[in-house]
Amino acid sequence: MGELELRGKSTFVTGGYGLLGSWLVHELLKRGAQVTVLRRDITNRSPLVTAGDEQACNVVTGDLCEPGLVERAIGEYECELVFHLGAQTIVPVANRSPLSTFESNVRGTWILLEACRQQGVEAVVVAASDKAYGNSDQLPYTEDMALRPRYPYDASKAAADLISRSYHYTWGLPVAVTRFANLYGGGDLNRSRLIPEAISAVLQGRRPVIRSDGSPERDYLYVDDAVEAYLAIAASVIEGPAAGEAINAGHGEPVSVRKIVETICRLAGSDLTPDVQGDGLPTGEIPRQWVDASKLERLTGWTPKVTLEQGLAQTIDWYRQNPEALSAGPSRTKSIEG
Repeated sequence: MGELELRGKSTFVTGGYGLLGSWLVHELLKRGAQVTVLRRDITNRSPLVTAGDEQACNVVTGDLCEPGLVERAIGEYECELVFHLGAQTIVPVANRSPLSTFESNVRGTWILLEACRQQGVEAVVVAASDKAYGNSDQLPYTEDMALRPRYPYDASKAAADLISRSYHYTWGLPVAVTRFANLYGGGDLNRSRLIPEAISAVLQGRRPVIRSDGSPERDYLYVDDAVEAYLAIAASVIEGPAAGEAINAGHGEPVSVRKIVETICRLAGSDLTPDVQGDGLPTGEIPRQWVDASKLERLTGWTPKVTLEQGLAQTIDWYRQNPEALSAGPSRTKSIEG
């Protein structure tokens, strides 16, 4: 499969200020795409966007669910390619505020899909989640497995997944959904997530806290590899094979939360040890998750290039080079295990 030609292509990105979105926007601009991003709130945004990328983008301000906003943006900027990453992504927030999570993740998705259908875009890639598979004794997850979500966040992503594919099979919308492993990398300012909070703690001389017993296992994917996967999927949607499909991406190697934190301590050159505060799983978490990415490799040739140790070392270096990302102090939201 050939590389996606992005020079001059008009592209719309929701969630462009998040971890994956900011790296994706950066790469799209680097490859010559014309990028329009949706911005809802003005907050402490990823430095990857604020350090120049935003000035190179068209910025549409408003909420994904605002009537007519997305269709206007896609139509007026003549967007051909859409990456829908905008979502409420934090499990504890979903448990506390399920209605706002469903509003963003479910209603926001069908509003965007309908805008894409009306405007006749060339390809849409929607971020679902491996959490939609739910708890399963059969691992790793493969795309033909049933979705069995139990908790609000998982259910919201499963709904977005199913709705997206229905738009392909009913109206022929060229859309694929992604079910990616846990993403990590520099620029993640969401300190409720395990890796950025653990790195922040170690670099500030605090013992990194583990809210479980340390045993939950996850599949981790470095953000550079995730960006390449998204671009490969978009190309395959345009060419046809990925249209209407759900697609996993990850390393396919489960790693325990405790090992992740211990590795961060070692790579940072610290003799700190994890502060294990739990005796089981936090509410709403799944004990073991990892994905089989062979379908993506078969469709596009994509495989991850960055090992876990390389990715964690690069992420630690990013935080060292961007100390302002550590200035907020400990997260006020309990860290999720992945």
